[in-house]
Amino acid sequence: MWLKPTEMFIDENETPETWWVSAVLKTIKAVTLVFDILTFPIHLIVQRPWRKRALSRRIKARITQSSPGCVTVRSVSSPGELHVRLVRDGVLTMESMLRAAAQRWGSRRCLGTRTVLSEEDEPQPNGRLFKKFKMGDYVWRTYTEVEAEARQFASGLRALGCAPRANIAMFAETRAEWMLAAHGCFKLSIPVVTIYATLGDEAIAHGINETEVSTVITTHDLLPKFKKILAKTPKVDTIIYMEDQLQTIDREGYKPGIRIVGYKEVIQKGINASFEAVPPAPTDTAIIMYTSGSTGVPKGVILSHRNMLATLKAFADVVPIYEDDMLMGFLPLAHVFELLAESLCIIGGVPIGYSTPLTMLDSSSKIMKGTSGDATVLKPTCMTTVPLIMDRISKGITDKVSRSGPFASAFFRWAYSYKQTWMRRGYDTPILNRIMFSKILGLLGGRLRLLLAGGAPLAPDTHQQLRICLCCDVVAGYGLTETTSAATVMDAHDRSTGRVGAPSPGTALRLLDWAEGGYRVANRPFPQGEIVIGGDCVAEGYYKNPEKTREEFIEEDGIRWFRSGDIGELHHDGCIKIIDRKKDLVKLQAGEYVSLGKVEAELKTCPIVENICVYGDSSKTYTVALVVPNPRHLAELAARLGLPDRDFDQLCHNTAVEKAVVKELADHARKCGLEKFEVPAAVKLCTEVWSPDMGLVTAAFKIKRKDIQERYKEDIKRMYAS
Repeated sequence: MWLKPTEMFIDENETPETWWVSAVLKTIKAVTLVFDILTFPIHLIVQRPWRKRALSRRIKARITQSSPGCVTVRSVSSPGELHVRLVRDGVLTMESMLRAAAQRWGSRRCLGTRTVLSEEDEPQPNGRLFKKFKMGDYVWRTYTEVEAEARQFASGLRALGCAPRANIAMFAETRAEWMLAAHGCFKLSIPVVTIYATLGDEAIAHGINETEVSTVITTHDLLPKFKKILAKTPKVDTIIYMEDQLQTIDREGYKPGIRIVGYKEVIQKGINASFEAVPPAPTDTAIIMYTSGSTGVPKGVILSHRNMLATLKAFADVVPIYEDDMLMGFLPLAHVFELLAESLCIIGGVPIGYSTPLTMLDSSSKIMKGTSGDATVLKPTCMTTVPLIMDRISKGITDKVSRSGPFASAFFRWAYSYKQTWMRRGYDTPILNRIMFSKILGLLGGRLRLLLAGGAPLAPDTHQQLRICLCCDVVAGYGLTETTSAATVMDAHDRSTGRVGAPSPGTALRLLDWAEGGYRVANRPFPQGEIVIGGDCVAEGYYKNPEKTREEFIEEDGIRWFRSGDIGELHHDGCIKIIDRKKDLVKLQAGEYVSLGKVEAELKTCPIVENICVYGDSSKTYTVALVVPNPRHLAELAARLGLPDRDFDQLCHNTAVEKAVVKELADHARKCGLEKFEVPAAVKLCTEVWSPDMGLVTAAFKIKRKDIQERYKEDIKRMYAS
């Protein structure tokens, strides 16, 4: 049982509606009822809701093989126009993909970077001065210019002595030059070793040393990190940095003998040099992508050009692209999901304008008053995102509603419930969208039609809320780095939540019995089991880790398969619901199984929770939780308890506050339908915000369960002792 339409906006301590608010709402409802009756025939003819319902319910995948303990499912979709064009044009590698895109789209805008005019001190209401950007317009590279610049970068690399097929590391934030440098490497068959910009020094050094790179590509902001890292990476002799628009580089303080070269210098060397391209074969390595490392040292996943093109074709079949689309890119390109989503835009002729969380919105922390955020200027139609960001947007909407006036708050809750009711029937509410929800959509430029979500489970209530409030399609998918991000993608017409869609075209998905957890394909009403993914999207293996490769990758009947460790449930229309994870399952003393990941996903939607890690001891009858609380909600909770004003750290160590948080979690868990034994009976309120630098979450902000448990092991003992 998930939250009801209005429950996510209801605060138990909220003042009940006053008589006048209730009277006005009743009047609005009466007028709306009359309006609905009068306009219903028009909406019926124009919107054709029966077609939407049919498209949502249609069969999307079927079981193609079945045996005791195993079922195999494949998509029923046919290849789309873009997929067919890729095959017809002979696009087999990422290098040939860019050439084909440049040939087709020529002078069309491809990659856009916003101009930073200056950085100035801006006085704040409290008298402090904050550094803010004064921003200009986007400057665009055309497809022809992108292809030429990638070719020049490749020649520049050769002029610097970089050999074809010798690994180069990319340790940089998302920006146009990231994509250009990567395609320059592809032209020389150079594998790109991608390393998250948020990783700690040890993890960065591990990736660089394991792949034996001598050249690293980074950015102006990240370059100073190498003053320490170079001591741990003896083979590195060249660092290429992408320049900052305002600041110049300080080359002092680095290990002697290190060559530090600007990106523009490499381009200039390439213009003045002449080297033959060394185009890759489909089986050549395109990327060695280091995974988030949620269970230990990051592993390098070997992704070939064939893997990348398999996912590109799958995405082309399930993600609709239109002539006037615009993507705003801001997620890490070191994540395979973002890299392939942007690659789809490149081959599909969709311009990509780059942004950062610091400059995305008009209210972002680096945007000067009077300057518009990137979304306002770019007006994107499509965005890729992750559930963590979506949860924050959702909580932001909920907080704003709860703090608006009594009438505005009540009207919003009614409008939300009204729209959800009509959406369930297959209708949209265009007038209500303009009156109520256009302001929320306006924060992201006002044109957004598609949000692609990946990287972690998306809570159904967050999914539904954003679909309603942003007036756009929210499409969730499921995949892993080991499957080049491909596995399943929701159909754009699917109106359900809590599922991850059907297998993408060209991908096979199997469910295998996992008897220990009670998940079997014979279960009714839905087959259940461990998800195993097969097809050309499955990676070649782990870099220099043959044992782990043999353990998790399988070759069978000419198809490569990967054991995901996730537990799936197959629905009648061929869609998959992720219901558990083998490594997250804990059996309590009384014999109940608790899926820690599922409980965390539910409790993360509680307003007081910023982050959470649930722990279960098999010798105990209950779970406990480590919670990073939201400071403002924690202060409000303390005020309701009648506690005197205290700082955040003091509140986190207050026993009464801890008990009150336990009750908040229990109340929220009840609304979400969690069992009593799944709800944490004790909490530790953590004053530290978990970050990748601390080693407690991955670069994709998934919790590193073992590291968190090790850091707080004494607190876990205390919770169980109490």
